Amino acid sequence: MKTLIFINGPMGVGKTATCEALLERLTPGVYLDGDWCWNMNPFRVTDETRAMVLDNITALLSRFLACPELDYVIFSWVMHQPEISCSILNRLELHGVKVLQYTLLCSKQTLCQRIEQDIQAGVRHSDALKRSLAYLSCYDSQNTVKLMTDGCSPQETAEWIVVHEKKNKC
Repeated sequence: MKTLIFINGPMGVGKTATCEALLERLTPGVYLDGDWCWNMNPFRVTDETRAMVLDNITALLSRFLACPELDYVIFSWVMHQPEISCSILNRLELHGVKVLQYTLLCSKQTLCQRIEQDIQAGVRHSDALKRSLAYLSCYDSQNTVKLMTDGCSPQETAEWIVVHEKKNKC
C-alpha cells in the first residue's frame, strides 16, 4: 500500500528539513515541496497563478502515486486553510493509498528565531516573519496530527513521523 504524507505548517517551522530527513528514512519515496510550484519571478498570487499551482501540484502527486516504484509520497506546503489540503486530496485517485497528515508547529519565540536567522542568511524576505506569525493560529483547528518542533532537530521530527507511520501501517 502506498502512503501519502502531507506535512503542513507555517513558514520557518522546519517542513523542508523534516521532509528531506523523511525521504532518507522512507524508501522508496519521493518528496515534493509545494513551494517549488510557486517559484516564479515576479511572485504573484492571483486566481490564475493559484489555479496553475494547484494543477501542477496535483499532476505531480498523481504521477508519483501512480508510479509502481514508489511506496512513499511526501508533500509539504503552507496549507493554512483546511480547504487547501482538501482541494488537493479531492483531485487525487486515493484508492489503495494511506493518507497521513501532520502539522509542524512551534512557539512564537522559536518561529521568530528561525525566521530571523533565515532573513539574515538571505533565505527569506523581511516580510516572512509577519506572514508566518499571522498564519500560526490557523492550524489549531485542522484535523491533522500536530507536532511541536521546539527543541527538536528535523531528524528527530522525521523519526517521530516514521515511528508513527509504522505504528499505523494498515
